[in-house]
Amino acid sequence: MYDLVSVGHFAIDSIFLPDCKTPLVVLGGAVAYVSLAARQFDARVSVISKIGYDFPGAYVLRLKEGGIDLSNVMREERSETTRFELRYDQDFSHRSLRSRSRMSPIAVEEVERFPSASAIHIGPIAGEITNALVEKLRGCCKFMSLDPQGLVRRFDGEGNVSIGPLIDKRILESVDIFKSSFEEIQAVTGLSELNQTIRAVHDYGVGIVIVTLGEKGAAVSVEGTLQNVPVFKPLNLVDPTGAGDVFIGSFLAEYVHREEGFWCSCVGAAAASLVVEAVGPAYFGDREEIYRRAHLLYEKGIKE
Repeated sequence: MYDLVSVGHFAIDSIFLPDCKTPLVVLGGAVAYVSLAARQFDARVSVISKIGYDFPGAYVLRLKEGGIDLSNVMREERSETTRFELRYDQDFSHRSLRSRSRMSPIAVEEVERFPSASAIHIGPIAGEITNALVEKLRGCCKFMSLDPQGLVRRFDGEGNVSIGPLIDKRILESVDIFKSSFEEIQAVTGLSELNQTIRAVHDYGVGIVIVTLGEKGAAVSVEGTLQNVPVFKPLNLVDPTGAGDVFIGSFLAEYVHREEGFWCSCVGAAAASLVVEAVGPAYFGDREEIYRRAHLLYEKGIKE
């Protein structure tokens, strides 16, 4: 039995940082950030995903050496791995996203073995997860979490990404923990005010709702009790890609052992403040530094 199973497509990301004319090509996808973040806490982690013929062997080695089970990662030899181009403006206040290729969805019958886990995280990046798969996995875990980013993305003919409504909201009925950006929870609920969006997600039976708010930190609602998690300013902001995924991966690794939502959110915020200090999923700090930052956030949040 695993502590955490992360579900969604790996990606190959081409990241254009400010003042960089050529992209930095790195391992991407929510499952990469979530699983590697959880491993910082010695969580037992597995991934359900699909990759193409072009997925580098070095990425596979990196994940295996990180202690992540890849037995349910399927390779399609005639398809390209999901790829994205990410472009940041000068102060990282805006990111444009363009799809260069997208793998087919993960079908229930393609999964050879459905692993049991304390928590299963549903983290699509390009609509690759179906309700049928979620319903199957729901019976394999104690907690199920969802980041809906890949379910509210829309792709035009050139692959440019915009945000649209969540078409099928039934997935929320299977979820215990919901995490998204403010823009994404607005798309999911069709509402604009933060408290209203959070209540609307709770109405589907979701116990914990987490909304990341960039420089304003995060709003965490546990059974309707709302608290604000302060942001920990990174020592050097290099690449904000995957910060939200690291947040939820760290949150879940802590939550399966200590079910206290505000503390676990502080751990998630602390871990997110470290990964942005390097490019891609390359640097996660160490557990001691994560906890040091988390305690500072916890004390600040309690005082506020």
